Amino acid sequence: MVNLRAGLLGVGMMGRHHARVLREVEGVDLVAIADPGGDPHGVAGDLPVLADIDALINVGIDIAVVAVPTRFHEDAALKLAAAGVHTLVEKPIADSIEAGQRMVDAFAAAGLVGAVGHIERFNPALQEMRRRIEADELGAVYQVVTRRQGPFPSRIADVGVAKDLASHDVDLTAWVVQSDYEIVFAQTAFKSGREHEDMITITGRTASGVIVNNIVNWLSPMKERLTVVTGEKGAFVADTSTGDLTFYANGTIPLEWESVSSFRGVSEGDVTRYAFAKREPLKAEHEAFRDAVLGKQTDLVTMEQGQRTLVVVEAALDSARAGTAQTLRPLA
Repeated sequence: MVNLRAGLLGVGMMGRHHARVLREVEGVDLVAIADPGGDPHGVAGDLPVLADIDALINVGIDIAVVAVPTRFHEDAALKLAAAGVHTLVEKPIADSIEAGQRMVDAFAAAGLVGAVGHIERFNPALQEMRRRIEADELGAVYQVVTRRQGPFPSRIADVGVAKDLASHDVDLTAWVVQSDYEIVFAQTAFKSGREHEDMITITGRTASGVIVNNIVNWLSPMKERLTVVTGEKGAFVADTSTGDLTFYANGTIPLEWESVSSFRGVSEGDVTRYAFAKREPLKAEHEAFRDAVLGKQTDLVTMEQGQRTLVVVEAALDSARAGTAQTLRPLA
């Protein structure tokens, strides 16, 4: 089988990693790189650094990865769709709901694979958690809490923390519980003098009744990437910065200390830290993109799903501005 010819638009902080992984994925050849800002990290190798998306398309490519600032996603994606190129766009899908919908429509009309790089779906801890939830090891799911906190990344200039980081948590939450957000209430803070918010908390509920809380900011001196899913049989805790997954089981031994028993509701049971293979999430994502282009079923985040995440994040920002909860229309 002939390898897929891949083009990469953008070799900045994220694009440099895409360049490395595209060279590692079996069945894919990185044949062209474009970035109007040049090659600051020296990842092009023997490839010339082309000026723009048009030059990239003219090389003749089957698939493309778009890793430029969010405001440029729509222009590049629409040109790639018109050229018949399957495309993976970094998250968020676009800088507005309208732009995202135009991208969704263009790829659907062209019959092409359009995907969004919500890489957390491919984190080994969340993959293992999702597998175990599907195997009914948690029982009914009651609540999902995520914490994504850390210092401000200087690479981000055109969106706030909601679109840059909270979009990860919205996507992974809906994916883990297999149910979309139905209602959200959010609060934001602007503490660092920038145009966009640098702190957001989102409280909500999915259509299946799971309670959700996403805590996200760029103002913490420590880095934290945690997802806690509580259910009928206990709680899964995934640390996505290390790829570790731990299960805290509800206790089966009756508590004799009455005041503790009544206060806790459930007793503490066994704690299990799982051992499993930990593959690099970005490589797993690229392999899923390749497989989707080849017609295989994968967990790749489609543009439709990426658009839904953007709709939820925008609803959260609307909620923060208005001070009221926002109800989301169910997907058709």
